[in-house]
Amino acid sequence: MPSRPRLLPLSFSPVPDADFERQMGCLRRLLGEEAEFLPVRELGTDLPPADAVVLPQLLGEAYRKLDAFRSIRCPILVITSEFGTVSMWDWELAAYLRAEGIETIAPYNLHQARALCRALGVKQALTKSKFLVFQDDPGEGFQASIFKRFYWWESECTARIREKFGLEIERKSFRQLGESARGIADAEADELLAARRVASAGLATLSLRNAAKLYLAIRRELDADPTIQACGINCLNESHFSDTTPCLAWDWLYEDRKLIWGCEGDTMAMLTKYLLHHSLDVPIMMTNLYPFLLGQAALKHERISEFPAVPDPENHILVAHCGYLGVLPRAFSTEWTLRPKVLAIVDENASAIDARLPEGAVTLAKLGPRLDSLSLAEGTLTGYAQYPDSDCRNGGVIRVRDGHQLMNSLSSHHYLLMTGHQRASLELVLRVFGIRLEVV
Repeated sequence: MPSRPRLLPLSFSPVPDADFERQMGCLRRLLGEEAEFLPVRELGTDLPPADAVVLPQLLGEAYRKLDAFRSIRCPILVITSEFGTVSMWDWELAAYLRAEGIETIAPYNLHQARALCRALGVKQALTKSKFLVFQDDPGEGFQASIFKRFYWWESECTARIREKFGLEIERKSFRQLGESARGIADAEADELLAARRVASAGLATLSLRNAAKLYLAIRRELDADPTIQACGINCLNESHFSDTTPCLAWDWLYEDRKLIWGCEGDTMAMLTKYLLHHSLDVPIMMTNLYPFLLGQAALKHERISEFPAVPDPENHILVAHCGYLGVLPRAFSTEWTLRPKVLAIVDENASAIDARLPEGAVTLAKLGPRLDSLSLAEGTLTGYAQYPDSDCRNGGVIRVRDGHQLMNSLSSHHYLLMTGHQRASLELVLRVFGIRLEVV
């Protein structure tokens, strides 16, 4: 989990005045749980390492300190009101600095200020973290014609992640993980299932036991390396290496340690999910997008004959993954049941999560391939659609602002789905990472 970032308060004089000290008291009270405040330093002096500097006070002297501002090598936060926001009197100074090429980040509500602190902690944590992926020969298993197209398996993708965020991607054998899981005693798995009581329907004891064993095998790997903050498996393309699917494991591991999970070993989705969830502190999941405008190309993949009847179908998307909405932890769900598998390419004893997010405002997002942009679309989850005997037993229906623009702007079939409209917060938070927002 990300730790609290170190914020360095800057003053315009060697001895800060009473207004400065009063505002510092407000910042410690409002943001003390999200950030650690270093001792105050004067702007223009040598500064110690910090994750960001914070200006609790702006004075007219700032117009004459451009060189000092330009020497700062970390994000500059402007939080000058007693409410944890920028003060309206400071817009003029912020605009002047911006015009001179000095970017500041000025939250206009307390939620944003706290999200900025969390984002700074995420940025720091990534440099000390690993993502673990279990795979052997990605693209060589089931549906090779589809899976060989994905960017997240390219060495270029892994190198860019390391260069941008300092994050290491470690890969281990899925074949060996599957063997380790099968070697776990039935009694150990049964004891775990008795203790955790899974909400399930239609699953045989063997299916539940297999799911529990895979969880135990993954947990052992994670326990051996505390730097691992996210984990994924090439669970569909190489499903022949396992007698189950990791859906229950991902739910339990999020419950245990807030672990970020990656379906199909998608490191781009894992990274996007890690950044957004730990910065914004909102429910998040990955799912597949099936825009109504895509027509038969989408319908055929889900083995359904038609999309749900809705007004303005061109502005709607069906979202589904592995037979249902996707892998959604119980902590985020209004309804949650573990059911028998749906997809033909996984083991007969595999399982899948049938769960629902609350209906209402949602946000779709994913990092672009160069990691310098994030594609975002806000919409409304209007309901759910069920197609018996298909690959979409319970999918979500989302209305977006402009389906045609969406079709011309998508960066992947995998997108992250969050509750609420998150554009306003992300406009600020992404600047911590040097990522621009591309609104669809």
